[in-house]
Amino acid sequence: MGRRVRITDTTFRDAHQSLMATRMRTESMIPIAEKIDRVGFFSLEVWGGATFDTCIRYLNEDPWERLRTLRNHVKRTKLQMLLRGQNVVGYRNYPDDVVIKFVEKAYENGIDIFRIFDALNDLRNLKTAVRTVKKVGAHAQGTICYTISPVHTVEYYVETAKELAEMECNSICIKDMAGMLAPESAYKLVKVIKGEVGLPVHLHCHSTSGMAMMTYLRACQADVDIIDTAFSPLAWGTSQPPVESIVAALKNTPYDPGFDMELLVEIANYFRELREKYYDPIGLINPLAEKVDPSILVHQIPGGMFSNLIAQLKEQNALYRLKEVLEEVPKVREELGYPPLVTPTSQLIGIQAVFNVISGERYKIVPKEVKDYVKGFYGKPPAPIKEEIKKKIIGDEQPITCRPADLLEPALNKIPKEAKEYIESEEDMLTYALFPGPALEFFKKRQKKRKEPIAPPKEREELEKVAAISAAIAFYVTSTGEVKAVIPRRAKSGLSPWVLAGRKTLTEWRMH
Repeated sequence: MGRRVRITDTTFRDAHQSLMATRMRTESMIPIAEKIDRVGFFSLEVWGGATFDTCIRYLNEDPWERLRTLRNHVKRTKLQMLLRGQNVVGYRNYPDDVVIKFVEKAYENGIDIFRIFDALNDLRNLKTAVRTVKKVGAHAQGTICYTISPVHTVEYYVETAKELAEMECNSICIKDMAGMLAPESAYKLVKVIKGEVGLPVHLHCHSTSGMAMMTYLRACQADVDIIDTAFSPLAWGTSQPPVESIVAALKNTPYDPGFDMELLVEIANYFRELREKYYDPIGLINPLAEKVDPSILVHQIPGGMFSNLIAQLKEQNALYRLKEVLEEVPKVREELGYPPLVTPTSQLIGIQAVFNVISGERYKIVPKEVKDYVKGFYGKPPAPIKEEIKKKIIGDEQPITCRPADLLEPALNKIPKEAKEYIESEEDMLTYALFPGPALEFFKKRQKKRKEPIAPPKEREELEKVAAISAAIAFYVTSTGEVKAVIPRRAKSGLSPWVLAGRKTLTEWRMH
């Protein structure tokens, strides 16, 4: 009984997104990419999620160029990305023409496997992406966002998996983004989906609560097909379990992936040296991010959401009310239909909880994004929104019942003239459609850089080192804070768009 489990490596995407705000540069990936390619992983998750936004906004890198470069160095292993359904790699719904062209170009540039999810598990928001992935001949991995609530039962998840199978997905991913999937729950869920749906099951867990290693073992006993891990220097905490430990633990069992441990240790040493030389001296990885935090099993607030709550309360000089906000979050989540707490719904629930506490009256202040959620512009909530809350937020207005993207007009034919002069390819056009402001700024920097004289190799190397250190110091100065939280505050430059939106809403309220 039991069979060899396959493994996906997340070090180039979710691991550093979880621990260090997605700040790993392409130049740090290339020297080790070919060795990782020799391990025998099922796939390497290298793109999507927050990597796209971070590349152009903070790292001054072209995300498409990163993908092409990795594809040139990784010849044996499939490359995988995280696609946020109709949100693509952004934080709102985009029209179908953007989704379709993005998938086509991602495949053309090197992506083999598309892990596609929707924050509400509203599968209408996956259909265009899945259909396009199938059309280009790539692997469509339909994803279920795992959470805990009265409506999120095994039956609910199995029905969702069946619908994904009907959409002709090639495999099913159980995405445990907060690390709340318990071992026995994993066993039951994997067993039932394997038995009733028949597609390969890929399990993605974070180590936040400390259960992931046991959850993976129990899932193996239920014949899970693939699990996600990261190399140990970028594992644990809000990241995934370490691949070396998983391989050692499964050795001489029916689930043994059969990897060369010496090769794994060699690769891990590369990332350890990378940390010691560049990341640790400037505190790029918050030590709290690597710690186990079982309290998430009580409040269910992932680290990224917690950081936004801290920032919003600090903005209002109300950090002393954090406990009240943490108690308010589950109430708001229940009233708004039990959405899984993953981007962007985690930010919606969090900002509303903050306003409910600091305004002194629940739902007296309601941000536009929350109103849009209640109106149905993000999709259909897992459970009905409470009627009295709905009336408080949108009055007698009726929520939409159609797929949100059906109301959006095509965007790729509406690139403004001032942006067109900087666009050099279809990839650039997509980058602009997804993030207009940051993209235009990135294009301008790129053009300016090309006009600059090229320094001799030795001098250029020195300048690059100085620039890297300067950028690291600037990032450290802007990202460190005095707040210590049970769940780490993610380091990042500037304020979250959700904090800014909240500040704008609060300002408008105070003026009335």
